[in-house]
Amino acid sequence: MKTTFLFTSVFLVCFSGVNASDISLAGEWQFRMDPEDRGVSEKWFAQEFADRIPLPGAMAEAGYGYDVTADTKWTGSIVNRMWHEEDRFAPYRDPDNTKILFWLQPDKHYIGVAWYQRDVEVPERFVGKHITLSLERPHWETQLWLDGQYMGMQNGLSTPHQYDVSALMTPGKHRVTLRVDNTVKIDVGENAHSVSDNTQGNWNGIAGAMTLAARPKVYVADLQVYPDIAAKQAEVHVLLANTTGQPVSGTITLAAASFNSDVVHAPGEVMAAFSVGEKEGTVVVSYPLGDAMQCWSEFSPALYRLSAKVVSEDQHDADEYAVEFGMREITAQGTQFYLNNDPIFLRGTLECCIFPKTGYPPTDVEEWMRILGVAKAHGLNHIRFHSWCPPEAAFKAADRLGVIFQVECAAWAHVGDGKPIDQFIYDEGDRILKQYGNHPSLCLMTYGNEPGGRNQKEYLAKLLEYWKGKDSRRLYTSGSGWPLLPESQYHVWPTPRVHAWGNGLNSRFNAEPFSSNGDYRDFVADYDAPIISHEIGQWCVFPNLKEIEKYTGYLKPKNFEIVRDLLEKNHLLDQADDFLMASGKLQALAYKEEIEAALRTKGFGGFQLLDLHDFPGQGTALVGVLDPFWEEKGYITAAEYHRFSGPSVPLLRMDKCIWTTDETFIAQAEITHYGATPLRNAQPVWRMEDEAGNTVASAQLEATNIPKGTGYALGTLSHSLAAAAAPCKLRVILGIENADIENGWDIWVYPPKISVEVPEGIHITSTFDETSLDILATGGKVLLIPAPGTIKGDKSGPVPPGFSPIFWNTFWTNFQPPHTLGILCEPEHPALAQFPTEYHSNWQWWDIIHGGQIMILDGMPPELKPIVQVIDDWTTCRRLGIAFEAQVGGGNLLVCSADLTNNLDARPVARQLRRSLLDYMASSAFAPAVNVDTNVISELFRPASKLFSMGATATASTEQFGYGAANVVDGNPQTYWHTTWEGKIPQYPHWISLDMKKTISLEGISLLPRQ
Repeated sequence: MKTTFLFTSVFLVCFSGVNASDISLAGEWQFRMDPEDRGVSEKWFAQEFADRIPLPGAMAEAGYGYDVTADTKWTGSIVNRMWHEEDRFAPYRDPDNTKILFWLQPDKHYIGVAWYQRDVEVPERFVGKHITLSLERPHWETQLWLDGQYMGMQNGLSTPHQYDVSALMTPGKHRVTLRVDNTVKIDVGENAHSVSDNTQGNWNGIAGAMTLAARPKVYVADLQVYPDIAAKQAEVHVLLANTTGQPVSGTITLAAASFNSDVVHAPGEVMAAFSVGEKEGTVVVSYPLGDAMQCWSEFSPALYRLSAKVVSEDQHDADEYAVEFGMREITAQGTQFYLNNDPIFLRGTLECCIFPKTGYPPTDVEEWMRILGVAKAHGLNHIRFHSWCPPEAAFKAADRLGVIFQVECAAWAHVGDGKPIDQFIYDEGDRILKQYGNHPSLCLMTYGNEPGGRNQKEYLAKLLEYWKGKDSRRLYTSGSGWPLLPESQYHVWPTPRVHAWGNGLNSRFNAEPFSSNGDYRDFVADYDAPIISHEIGQWCVFPNLKEIEKYTGYLKPKNFEIVRDLLEKNHLLDQADDFLMASGKLQALAYKEEIEAALRTKGFGGFQLLDLHDFPGQGTALVGVLDPFWEEKGYITAAEYHRFSGPSVPLLRMDKCIWTTDETFIAQAEITHYGATPLRNAQPVWRMEDEAGNTVASAQLEATNIPKGTGYALGTLSHSLAAAAAPCKLRVILGIENADIENGWDIWVYPPKISVEVPEGIHITSTFDETSLDILATGGKVLLIPAPGTIKGDKSGPVPPGFSPIFWNTFWTNFQPPHTLGILCEPEHPALAQFPTEYHSNWQWWDIIHGGQIMILDGMPPELKPIVQVIDDWTTCRRLGIAFEAQVGGGNLLVCSADLTNNLDARPVARQLRRSLLDYMASSAFAPAVNVDTNVISELFRPASKLFSMGATATASTEQFGYGAANVVDGNPQTYWHTTWEGKIPQYPHWISLDMKKTISLEGISLLPRQ
């Protein structure tokens, strides 16, 4: 715990803000931690504090709090105890060197009460005014004392805390004392990103503007603008507060002028009389904008600044108040969104309150302009704020850039059970609608994320009706993820996406070869409101260890430091950058097809990525092509991403990407276009290029007018592949001529037939047996293609052979397969001379990975690098591979654990790799440099004597074999053994669980003992 923090500035300071009536409270404050919550009973508000701290800021930034240990009580669920219990992480649980694995680690951690205090000089100009103390983005509950007198408590998470201090703020010096408590008293959900350590952290402090503002006794307490596009006017609701103690009459003058557009439009002044009672009253004024009205949209984000001048009959001190708004209307028509009666498609990503330099969201417009500018550069037009609501600066930036927001009432919770969270959501929603309701970027709103609770549907249905009746300027839905309610004006639903939790190797990317024909139109047809696909993607990439140096704040990537240690221990540290780049290419590939599937779906509302940038919590989810700082990692640029996620995206429907030279390439060309205007007389063009960039085919399709919409047909692509220099990779590029609209896809062309015979002098085998040893002992050559099910796993079982990257992460999904991040190879290696490949996975590798086996090569000499390496989960960092070569027993051995034996007539990719390996082995180039002992090779395989099989039916007692689960993939029996995980067996729909001490009988499954 830190006890002192010294400053050289003077403690008693009078500030002048931008407005003459404002006083900034930013600067040095007295500070005192109150972990035992004794401050109120001991009247700390009447005492001075010895420590000092700067505000705005978080106390951890100033070094206050407690050191992180294995026993730290976090705000956030930890679903896997691996870090807490496994011996390999024991060094990181050392109290003197704790390094956590599951999210960013603060230098100091503190949950509880902290006190902040300072003096402020109130000027004479405040006399006779209404005075408000405002705290932007405090975390969480605040209580205020002024000169020792209690002024109240506020607990909103999304909007500024504002206190009326008029009665005590006389000219002169006054003491302001704040009690801030970041204890979770209202159960918004420990994983809600408004409070959770998963992302921003549960910090204590105040992050934004801190001011004293003085207003006249009759002032504008609120001003809301309701656009009416059809009538070309706005209905302005002005809430007037009257603190004079008697009824007041006067005039309101409204005047607006546009900005953020090429031409300034100033409709003129409108004056209205008002008369309010002793406290407050609302005046409704119609403000016409006329034929020159400028609408707000993604491409033309015109804004208006509206000022209201209030002059009372007996008060010369006029109040002036200004808001910004946009003329826009968002509606749902059928299953699609419309903005100003123009169809739109939401291309979105989540923002989960991830700000690793500060731990809390920025409150300046410039930083939000940067963040949202990065999103737009990647083609996106929409941000969903997962279980939190951003500050004012974010809305202002989005207004200026034309970005559509979905905000949430700070919750990921159980609702409808009568607990305090139920009323909190109503209150928080009211605060959000009042504070941010004029911002045109605020288009969508929901309670929060993935609700629970027995009565959630009834509760959320009533909440939706309340919101719709209160403010019609946006659309509302029940919750992000579920439930589907008729009261919702749109739905956010997880079904229309490639992968779901629990799919494992049954997900499309793992169970099916590439096809770009799929979409979700059948799903959409069942609904009468827009569907946004919920949290699509979640494809992981290997950690970027160079990112560590970016963490200059109090949040540190100790998880990356653990990965660095694991890599070094297993002789892989020198490959960290290669793992990043190769896995990143696969990640980008997965996101491209995932997004294009959504864009191919007619009648679809849009998608919300999880995520464009990394999510550092929930086990560390490296799911972004950008790092947590919204910066590129090096394997895909914003321009490249924009090609498949922007407003106008050419699409290609193909049955497959693997072709042979006796076929004609055929594909259907489409375009999804939601640009600023329809494309008139557009000329679609396509070409086919080889790997050197040479055009091997090109053509024009019929010129056409392209309206706004999804999946507009452009025509058929057809080209004979007879002249292709097979085996080869070709790239098909489709675009619109002279329109900077283009997209591309890789295809592979192989010979229709190729010899699979084994050259003389090479022994091919499925087992590392005595014959193989004898041949190697005499200097011979052996190609070992292990029989299915013979590769040994580790204590977690065999490595599941998945093509896709890890989904979310293994840590937080009960080790859902796959556990790998694609392949890494050297295309120039002579063993791959006849197999077209890059250094990373691409779609042609699907057939090699699927149904194959992955070898754990930890026992190999450190200098051995596989011909085809597999990138492991970063929590294990094992040395994995599917092809390697070695000197063994005086001879030369090449081991390939892919299936290069079965059904080769129908598998051009597998037979081509087999041919390439065999021809390499037959050449003089086959001269492995690393010697490996025969015993090390033998250790890769399960001993034959341990195979438990009884033909078509296997019967065994799990008392003999331990906990485990058997899985059948495409008729191929596979057995995955697991040690107990909190006494449970992973339960997935496609798994057959084996109960302890129970005799089981399963047809067609061979059981292997736990290794």
